[in-house]
Amino acid sequence: MAPPRSFAARLLRWLGTALLAWLVITAVPVVLLRWLHPLTSAFMLEAQLEAWRDQDHGYSGDYQWVSLEQISPHAAIAVIASEDQQFPFHAGFDFNSIREAVRASERGKRLRGASTISQQVAKNLFLWSGHSFVRKGLEAYFTVLIEACWPKERILEMYLNVAQFGDGIYGVQAAARRFWHKPAQRLSSQEAALLAAVLPNPQRYHADRPSRWLLQRRDWILGQMRGLGGDAYLRAVESERRSQR
Repeated sequence: MAPPRSFAARLLRWLGTALLAWLVITAVPVVLLRWLHPLTSAFMLEAQLEAWRDQDHGYSGDYQWVSLEQISPHAAIAVIASEDQQFPFHAGFDFNSIREAVRASERGKRLRGASTISQQVAKNLFLWSGHSFVRKGLEAYFTVLIEACWPKERILEMYLNVAQFGDGIYGVQAAARRFWHKPAQRLSSQEAALLAAVLPNPQRYHADRPSRWLLQRRDWILGQMRGLGGDAYLRAVESERRSQR
């Protein structure tokens, strides 16, 4: 009977070591990124590798980090209005949106995304594009880590800096410079809403030559921004968060 117990003990030790290694490999970068700015992201690296594979020598990623204070509040409220209106209040997952998406799919409609800003940060920073249960599971894991380690302001700052707004264009600073030759701090509400409008598919939609559909979506986002209260919404959320400390 001793050999089986010895094997079980070795197996448990190996599993414990593997689990500890996994936690160190995944959790430490998340903790450090609460204060450090990423030099790149998994999505940026994937795009660069695809360009090398396709021998696209003209490809060049454009990524310029700026702090949240150097980004127009219009950009912050635009991405919240467009992508995740419950962002200040949930813990990483918007279960109401998930249920609505599932119900819509059951009625025969196209399954729409229900990813929160936190989930998109997890995906963009650490994972790869595409759809699979493995990737969704890892996305959920990193989302939990991010929500546990970062304040909401840091998550929003990270999203505004690593989200893709065009072919090789990452972050609102690079997008503002490329499309309107101005810093992200000077983005107007209409420009911010137009950038948010391309987020569902930045390879297909172009902020510098918007289609009729993109302009309609921009106008819808502007309406949502006004409905949320615009800049006052962000100030109210910040005041509420500080009062709960």
